[in-house]
Amino acid sequence: MRIKTKFIVLAILGLSAFSAVTANAQSADNGRFLSLSPPGGLPIIPVLEGWISNPDGTVSYSFGVINRNDESVDIPVGESNYIEPAKYDGIQQTHFPAGRSTGTFTVTVPAEEQDIDVWWYLTTGESETLKVPGRYGSSAYELDFILPRPQGGLQPRVGIGEDGTQRGAPYGLRGEVVDYPRNPAQVGIPVEIIINATDPAERDPEDPRFEEAIPLGVAFGKHQGPGNVEFTRHPDTEVPENPYDEDNPRFRRFQEPEVNELQIKGPSGVGRVYATFSEAGEYIIRTKVDVHRGPDSSNGDQCCWTNVWQRVVVE
Repeated sequence: MRIKTKFIVLAILGLSAFSAVTANAQSADNGRFLSLSPPGGLPIIPVLEGWISNPDGTVSYSFGVINRNDESVDIPVGESNYIEPAKYDGIQQTHFPAGRSTGTFTVTVPAEEQDIDVWWYLTTGESETLKVPGRYGSSAYELDFILPRPQGGLQPRVGIGEDGTQRGAPYGLRGEVVDYPRNPAQVGIPVEIIINATDPAERDPEDPRFEEAIPLGVAFGKHQGPGNVEFTRHPDTEVPENPYDEDNPRFRRFQEPEVNELQIKGPSGVGRVYATFSEAGEYIIRTKVDVHRGPDSSNGDQCCWTNVWQRVVVE
């Protein structure tokens, strides 16, 4: 596997930025960043995105990863992928897509445990174990995306199925996994994964940027599971066409969404995708819904999105 240059930069910058609380998440041999890829692939780097002080007194730690490989990597929950204290172990992802994944899961602790570090440990192949702490208190790492952003942006509200109860901030931080409504699924037979979502933001109606509702972005992905998950675009999903003429330089930069990605026109609607499972077992499908088309929302700003997780039992 080859190294993606831009992720080397992200890794180095990310590890520098988190040096105060993630010194143990980098190898003592810094020259390894510039060496050839090891046979088992480059290490998956755990990242603490920050902490959130919830209205009920609990604290949530948001985690993400940097996969510097060109391909996805799977590391099952166990001795190479675990969380301490052990009672919080199990919600972390085991499937790591190539590149930077932001806000993939959260761990929420009660107020009386906010001074206890929550450590996530990852070992990729024969590489050294990397770890990162969920740690409360540093203002530099505080995330406030449960509050309205400057132009009103908020976490979307998301429910399971066509009409399942929608939840947003702060409930979208709890990391609760719900059972897929149509369990069990069968190996090799596509199943329909459905979510419903609403953008709760209250934006200035006189601002020309908000004359039309902002679309919600939806991305389905494997979070955990023993086998491969193949996503197929639902026939009801509208695929955007390149809006530029061929002689426009921006024509070549247009990218059609992946089959597991779609947009809900907004301010509310339903998103669907088909998923096919290669092996029997339990899987968790994560659905991330965002309003990144808004001027005050982006992955880089740690706002504004909501995750929901569905447990699919495959026979």
